[in-house]
Amino acid sequence: MSIMPPKVTVRSHFTLALLALVYVFSFIDRNVIAIVIEPIKQEFGASDTLMGLLTGLAFAVLYGILGIPLGRMVDQGADRRKMISICCGLWSIATMACGMATSFWQLLIARMTVAVGEAGGMAPSVSMVSDLYPKNRRSMAMSIFMLGPQLGILIAMVLGGYIAQTYGWRTTFIFFGIPGVLIAATLWFFTRDPGRGVFDSEEERRQAKLARDVKASVQIKSIFKVRAFVLLCFGVALTGVVGYGFGIWAPTFLLRSYEMPLAQAGFMFGIASGLFAVLGTLFCGWLCDRLIVRDTRWQIALPMLGILISLPMGIAFLLWPTSSTFAVGRFDVPVAMLFCAGFAFFQSWWPTLTFAAVSHLLTSSQRAMGAAFVNLFMTLVGAGLGPFISGTLSDFYTGTMGPDGLRWALVTVLCLLLVTALMYALAIKPYQRRLEALDAEIA
Repeated sequence: MSIMPPKVTVRSHFTLALLALVYVFSFIDRNVIAIVIEPIKQEFGASDTLMGLLTGLAFAVLYGILGIPLGRMVDQGADRRKMISICCGLWSIATMACGMATSFWQLLIARMTVAVGEAGGMAPSVSMVSDLYPKNRRSMAMSIFMLGPQLGILIAMVLGGYIAQTYGWRTTFIFFGIPGVLIAATLWFFTRDPGRGVFDSEEERRQAKLARDVKASVQIKSIFKVRAFVLLCFGVALTGVVGYGFGIWAPTFLLRSYEMPLAQAGFMFGIASGLFAVLGTLFCGWLCDRLIVRDTRWQIALPMLGILISLPMGIAFLLWPTSSTFAVGRFDVPVAMLFCAGFAFFQSWWPTLTFAAVSHLLTSSQRAMGAAFVNLFMTLVGAGLGPFISGTLSDFYTGTMGPDGLRWALVTVLCLLLVTALMYALAIKPYQRRLEALDAEIA
């Protein structure tokens, strides 16, 4: 009796859409705090450094560290659908708790609880998306999933800014926490785990099955023997510092430098950053799937190119004269927002294509753990230190430069992208050699 080959079905698309929606709300719940930094700071009398701790390290330490054992559980056979559902429900409830905090330290604890829940969302989702589609469609599938950060930021900034200005910052957290509970229930009751490595060859599945029996230390050692993976982790860490530092503090930069109302700053930054990042994510996935047919090195070269193009655009956004505007209907829009949109478009390339690259570099029994380590570098270093370093530099520069302290703090952080591009460049050849080695093992 022959076994039916795996197929991409409507259920595959529905599951992908739902996982993407979970990821959208994970980014809403972790990033909505960016638009309410100023009112929280004023209510609790906190410094930029303390707000950097709240928005960065308080979240990143637990998120990054817990992601490793949870990723190991996924690779060992844990039900990915159930894990994602439970974790989504937890972080959504914790988000609502943020809106009920009556002191800075209560808010800090609620924020850390959000991190505990979100630690179990990314790795199983990446692993699950990798098994919904064959390799030649995986970059596009991953780009759809990776719309989460962009759509999350768009919604958090635009809608979050309006809610915060109209109803207060506490209502913003409660409003965004409720849908996550409903999404978690939908994922639990209406989807199923597609199975591990269903689109892999028989030899790949055999090797993956053997790999599941090895100790965690041996599995981790084998993952970090992959040189391209190590270089990508370091690259992601530095790009994460820039991405999170810029993303968390840019709305506050608009409030301080352009004296915008909260809702206007959220709307402009949300549209420029979120909408154009969505377009960039879809475009890079589509482009990469076509380029790697000719040369697999584009999987790494393309995000490197995006990083290099985004750097001057980010600096132009921060340094462009505030008096330079253009009219859109009845509204005056700063010219700098055009550079913000360009920065978002090209910066969106690296996360999408990096996670797709990791899915190619590792076997089906290593992908969740590999994604967890990428997350560890991106969050513990990037999300943890990015907002904190930016806030600390802002306090330092403000002492000598006054109101422009935050502007120059963000310019300083952006310059790390040069080192990141170097890491990606160094990873190109090892990435190609790794793919050749995997193909040789399967043959």
